[in-house]
Amino acid sequence: MATEAEKMLAGELYAAFDPALVAARTRAKRLLHRLNVTEYVVGEAARAILAELLPHAGENLWVEPPFHCDYGHNIYCGANVYFNVNCVVLDAARITIGANVLFGPGVQLYAATHPLDAPTRRTLELARPISIGDDCWLGGGAIVCPGVSIGAGCVIGAGAVVTKDVPPYSLAVGNPARVIKSLR
Repeated sequence: MATEAEKMLAGELYAAFDPALVAARTRAKRLLHRLNVTEYVVGEAARAILAELLPHAGENLWVEPPFHCDYGHNIYCGANVYFNVNCVVLDAARITIGANVLFGPGVQLYAATHPLDAPTRRTLELARPISIGDDCWLGGGAIVCPGVSIGAGCVIGAGAVVTKDVPPYSLAVGNPARVIKSLR
């Protein structure tokens, strides 16, 4: 039988308050507290915390505290990824971020979601993976919803709410975000 963590990563309904998942989130919150409060200045101590929190990150990951995530270990980053202040990554499903990606302040990546059926929602949750290609820039306050893929070379405008996939080399803006220009 699959564990709740395996169900979560497979996109199936899962019990978020399973003791193993609670322990994993608690571990992440402790690391985040150390990063966001104790080691607020990005230096060697902060880099050590980030290496433990985000073990699947490439070289030159830069995170401006405060930063928030659910688990950390479900975030996969290429090299040269920059998170500005106040970014939130709800990584109940895998979040894949390419190389050379910039996140403006307050960007939010939501892999976590909930069933529409209220009785089910009382006890179970869902998650859908997010993918962001190489060389993207997400402007401040942009929100990426569960299950969305953003192609390589995209720019997502500040405050955009990305509810659908964005093709490579596109400029997408608005709520809901829509492609307004090709960047090729």
